Parts: sequence; C-alpha cells; structure tokens
Amino acid sequence: MTAELGRRALNRALLARQMLLERHAMPVLDAIEHLVGMQAQAPNPPHIGLWSRLADFAFADVGALLTDRRAIRIVLMRGTLHLVSARDARALRPLTQVVLDNHLKGRARELGGVDLDAVTADARALLADEPRSDRELRALLAERWPDEDAELLNWAVRCRLPLVQVPPRGVWGASGVARHTTLDIWLDGRAAPALSLDEVVLRYLRAFGPASVQDVQQWSGLTRLGEVVERLRPGLLEFRDENGRTLYDVPDAPRPDPGAPAPVRFVPDFDNLLLSHADRARIITEEHRKRIFTVNGIIRATFLVDGFVHGMWKIEKKRGEARLRIDSFGPIPKRERAALEEEGVRLLAAAHPGAGSHVVEFR
Repeated sequence: MTAELGRRALNRALLARQMLLERHAMPVLDAIEHLVGMQAQAPNPPHIGLWSRLADFAFADVGALLTDRRAIRIVLMRGTLHLVSARDARALRPLTQVVLDNHLKGRARELGGVDLDAVTADARALLADEPRSDRELRALLAERWPDEDAELLNWAVRCRLPLVQVPPRGVWGASGVARHTTLDIWLDGRAAPALSLDEVVLRYLRAFGPASVQDVQQWSGLTRLGEVVERLRPGLLEFRDENGRTLYDVPDAPRPDPGAPAPVRFVPDFDNLLLSHADRARIITEEHRKRIFTVNGIIRATFLVDGFVHGMWKIEKKRGEARLRIDSFGPIPKRERAALEEEGVRLLAAAHPGAGSHVVEFR
C-alpha cells in the first residue's frame, strides 16, 4: 500500500530541501545549483533568499560570481529570469527553449510577415558589439526594419536568443538598466554540458519533492513530463497526498518528521519556494496565495511561521534608517514574534550595514 504524506510532512520535506529548516554551510554556487536556480525577475531577491538559507552568506558573494561569469542571469524555467550557475545556464537553456518557442507560436499571426531568422541574425550581431538595453536594441532594430513593430521584434529576439543580463545588473547595491548579450558571447563559446530531461526531473525532486508530474511541469513550464517520470519510476519512491494524488521522490532525499521544528524565515519576492508546485498547499493556503500573487505578476515577499506562509514583509530605507515592516495574516505567537524581530534585525544589518538604525515594525 502506498504511504500517505500529509500537508505537514510535505512542508517539512520541502523546507529541508530548500535549506530553510537550518542554514547550511555551503558555497554559494553549490547552493544555487542545488536549488536549480533562483527566480530573479528583480535584482535583489536572490541575495535575500540565499541569506535565509546559508550560514555566513555575504551580500557581495553573488556579485562576485556574476562578475567572474560563474553565475548567470538568464531566462529559463517557465520563461522567467533565473540566477543560475554558468554550467546550468548552458545545460538548461536548450531544454527550456521550447517554453519560449510556444510564446512565439502564441503570437504567430502578428509575426507572420517577419523574417525572424534575419532579425535574429541582426540582433545577434548588434549584441556581439556590446551589451545593449531593450531600449537601445529596439532603436537599432527599428533602423534596420523600419516597416516592422520594433517592440514586437525586440520581444521575439528575447524569445529566440539566450540572452544574459550582464553585471552590474544583479549585483547587490548596484543600479542601472538591464543590458544583455548572448550566452555564447558572454561565456566565450564554451560548449554546453550534457543534461537530459531525466536528470532535470531528478534534480527538481531533490530540491522540491516529493512531487507529482503536474508539480514538475508547473516548475519547469514543460509538458509531457509524465513520460520522463515513467522512465524514472523504477528508481523512485511513490507516495500519495491527502487528496490521493501520486507523488514521486528520490530515495535518499530528506523527509523529516512532520513535527520537526521549523524556524521563522524571511522569503524574498518571486522565490521558487512558492512557485514550483501545482498544489501549493504544502507551503501556503489558497486564501493567502491570492494576497501574495498580484494581478500584475508580482509575487510579494513572505515570512514563515511554523514552516508556512504567515504574512508579508518589506524593507524601506530612508534618512539613514533601514526598516523592515511585517504584515501578518493572523496572530503571531509571542516566541515566534520575538524570533522574527531578531531575524529581521540580522537581515537589515546584513543587507544595509551602513544604515544608522535597523528597525523591525509589526503591522
């Protein structure tokens, strides 16, 4: 008989694999690879996500990896921007390109008269000269293709070419518009390491499992992964959740006791913790999800109490003060409230060491 895993059991398994039950002493690049990348639609969230997961993390660490070209900001899973290692960028982009190809198919009628091969070749040459912002590339494409919609051409190029957001974008404390070049140019044509869909699914399970086929597809943006899971099935464990759905897992992954203590944690905007399952009940209720996920695509920063999303938070910095504002969805027990305040002060001190004061405010 297949064993059942309840909501708390799945929660603790997810937190253990996401390095949120305890901070890990692990090199930053290894952590990014274990997580199979971190969603990075905004520059700052991955830094905070790593701070919540790693012991002795410094906010300058990611910038050093980006500058050394060992880490990359590039569109991958679900067609969204991720911070990944350089080797994962090369390996994952060919496998996830189909997501962007489907985006193009969705606007095939608008693009019907456009020679996309020629436009892409032009864009590749322009980006080889120097990294360019969207605005700069649009203007240059408009010069070469005056009868076409430059905005649409630029969007199509972003779907067809593996574009890297180059530093200082993504460096903590840096500012400026995003500029892009191609992955091949940025990594000087280094060949992509081999990575199969089977290996991608196994890596997902190590970071997010136990999970259903629908969960893997939600995380990746890919379809027809049931065939992949079926190939892997002889080497996987099978469970069912409280709703009877079949979940798969790698045998050696942690599955802590449902009663294992879970410390308070601050989770940044867009974190894959909340985005990588079709059924998110293991980390957030549907009622709370509707408050976190906005209609314009923003995924707000959250905090965890007893392992589950309990509210939102935001840092405001002005007049020499760094203030972390906590908006709770319900009462916070006294001990967890004190722990949140301590954790919040530590986060402010690490993220904004130059601020004259660090204040945690509950609202």
